[in-house]
Amino acid sequence: MDTHFEINEVTKKLPKHLHKFIVKQPYEEYTSQNQAVWRYVMRMNVDYLSSVAHESYVDGLDKTGISIDCIPYMEGMNRILKEIGWAAVSVDGFIPPNAFMEFQAYNVLVIASEMRTIDHIQYTPAPDIIHEAAGHAPIIANPEYSEYLRRFGEIGSKAISSSKDYEMYEAIRLLSILKENPNSTEKEIQEAQEKVEYLQNNMGELSEMAQIRNLHWWTVEYGLIGSLDNPKIYGAGLLSSIGESAWCLKPEVKKRPYSIDAANQSFDITKPQPQLYVTPDFAYLSLVLDEFANTMALRTGGLSGVEKLIDSKGLGTIELSTGIQISGNFTRVIKHKNNKVAYFQTTGLTALANRDKELIGHGITAHADGFGSPVGKLKGINLPIEDMSPRDLKAYGIYEGEHMRLEFESGVVVEGKAITGTRDLRGKILIITLDNCTVTCGDEVLFHPDWGIYDMAIGTDVISAYAGPADVTSFEDVGKVSETKTVKITYSDSEKELFALYDEVRQLRESNNATEDSLSKIFSKLRSTFYNDWLLVLELYELALSFNFAIQFELIEYLERLQENSEYQQLISNGLQLLNVKKEQV
Repeated sequence: MDTHFEINEVTKKLPKHLHKFIVKQPYEEYTSQNQAVWRYVMRMNVDYLSSVAHESYVDGLDKTGISIDCIPYMEGMNRILKEIGWAAVSVDGFIPPNAFMEFQAYNVLVIASEMRTIDHIQYTPAPDIIHEAAGHAPIIANPEYSEYLRRFGEIGSKAISSSKDYEMYEAIRLLSILKENPNSTEKEIQEAQEKVEYLQNNMGELSEMAQIRNLHWWTVEYGLIGSLDNPKIYGAGLLSSIGESAWCLKPEVKKRPYSIDAANQSFDITKPQPQLYVTPDFAYLSLVLDEFANTMALRTGGLSGVEKLIDSKGLGTIELSTGIQISGNFTRVIKHKNNKVAYFQTTGLTALANRDKELIGHGITAHADGFGSPVGKLKGINLPIEDMSPRDLKAYGIYEGEHMRLEFESGVVVEGKAITGTRDLRGKILIITLDNCTVTCGDEVLFHPDWGIYDMAIGTDVISAYAGPADVTSFEDVGKVSETKTVKITYSDSEKELFALYDEVRQLRESNNATEDSLSKIFSKLRSTFYNDWLLVLELYELALSFNFAIQFELIEYLERLQENSEYQQLISNGLQLLNVKKEQV
């Protein structure tokens, strides 16, 4: 298979329409400062999180191939992830929620390939490789949580969006990109922020996708586990943020028992969270997920399910009581009494399937102009068509080669010559095909003989409605890649010179070949040209301590002066505290 990403036992199962979201990890674009930021965050996280994170976290770092010292290569992670039945692929920032969930359903972790800048070292509004790799991946090593994540993806990918959801996704994606890019203007960020806030305040009734994204946010991203009085961290957003992982456990952040109510608690991705939800254990997450799934059109179907698909303006599927599945863009539904579906209509490319497999001769080429069919029982006949034996069918005039007139309880009338029928393996009728057919509802003509052959789907009820196609191979292009791309940061010559110093220090550390003179030269350059860079001074101090060089006293004095800047005070303090611990241990 010719693809632009690594194929292994897990990724080879991905349907083709997901391939377009995958990008090549731009490893060569990570600067030496990016590598230092990764190392700083990971060392801080492991030191702090070992006492406040769920016990699966530290063990999971080893099991999933996450290095503390350098940004992981996707290929290296995959070699280890496959041992627990998962894989990882690189994507460009946020991808549409349905696609994100579908990857998860196939046990594939999507990892944003970007790396946060030093200006956002404590927290970034954009998904990045620290958040995805160091936040999500380690907890996946826990089998119970891993199954929850897979199941969440399976159900979440079927959630129906509203037409406003995609607009919100694009607005949040743009805002996160602008906030992370140091070259963005204040005006650009402000305008993007205002649009997100406007949409948040005007979303109307939450769609299924909005609700399940809320559940995802309060568990997978920002979840706590254990008791309300002493919870542990397992959410990736907290595990990957050295700022929020400390903040979240303070009394100022309200702790609520996790329940299905979290589906209606929206969030602001650009700010720390004012409240968090605590689950007693991972098993309880699956119980709430199943409780929510019972409210979805996926399981309830009916008129409201079709109406949700119409409102979404996207590709969706309904399943009738016989098991026939109709996938397309639903544009109309005619109601019958007691909120029943009398007739449904799609527009444009439509495919018919059974048990998630496209029916032969009923793909998008056969139904390129849409599809419509009545639903329900025939008037005056208690026996549904789907349950009729061959003798019953003949008795009621439903027979190949016969002209028939079928009047449904809803008032829809189908009249024409039966050509053939399509049955499933159990012999249940799924489709009756008619020639010279007219379909009416009152005075309205729903199908005219001049329009060709008419295929009537058989079923008394709509038992399920969900986003996406029944057979993922039916439609060539499911889902849309955002046209808003992550901006590649352009660096000045001065910044490139600073990165070269970072690289020099990294090589000295890895080769264990530092000298007092080499550190002095780098420090001199930093002090004269890059006097606000605190992280490289911290790395120099680490080396000076390990070799017991005299320059350590100059470096600590310089770091203490940098701490006078409130922006760096806590970051430097955290780094020094970590080094002192290491020194005492040695």
